[in-house]
Amino acid sequence: MEQKFTSFLLFCLITISICHADPEQLQDFCVANNPSTDTIINGFPCKPASSVVSDDFFFAGLSQEGNTNSRFGSSITAGNVLSFPGLNTLGLAINRVDIAPGGVNPLHSHPRSSELVFVMKGNLLVGFISTANKFYSKVLGPGETFVIPKGLFHFQYNVGNSTATAITLFNSQLPGVVSAPLGLFGAKPEIPMEVLTKTFQVNSSIISVLESNFGN
Repeated sequence: MEQKFTSFLLFCLITISICHADPEQLQDFCVANNPSTDTIINGFPCKPASSVVSDDFFFAGLSQEGNTNSRFGSSITAGNVLSFPGLNTLGLAINRVDIAPGGVNPLHSHPRSSELVFVMKGNLLVGFISTANKFYSKVLGPGETFVIPKGLFHFQYNVGNSTATAITLFNSQLPGVVSAPLGLFGAKPEIPMEVLTKTFQVNSSIISVLESNFGN
């Protein structure tokens, strides 16, 4: 079964690399020299080729299960250009998602990438909302996959009795993430109360409770 999963993941990576969304690269590779810099133009400065080593193309961050003892009962281990410099300019990223029973990777979107969800263990309800406000979803088991179109709000929810693990693949080196709860109720500076009460058609006391839960 592990060999089957590995073969599938390799197929996904090859497919995404052919259909990537980031700009085309102009050289074999461009290992990020300083992924922490604030200055980026569709990528990071390239490390001199003479100093590139094999480990620049290696990432072991997804090998360990994440800690799901969190507010949402989930853990996201990101394998994007910030943690895996060899991805710079290649239009690829890969995450590991671990979710406890009843836990959720809450509603969020990736403004720069589509997402392919591949379940390795457990059972996850995966769904997204289209611009026509239609909800599409599917319960996935091991070896099954679901695609999330670029920029649409989506989630993963563990409907099983044990921890679920998924690998998520992106056609961007840095997909970005906009979290619905943290963005709306934990923004800095705060979104004006009048905007939130009018948007959700509730009184300010309810908004205050939500803001207290998410950092404001």
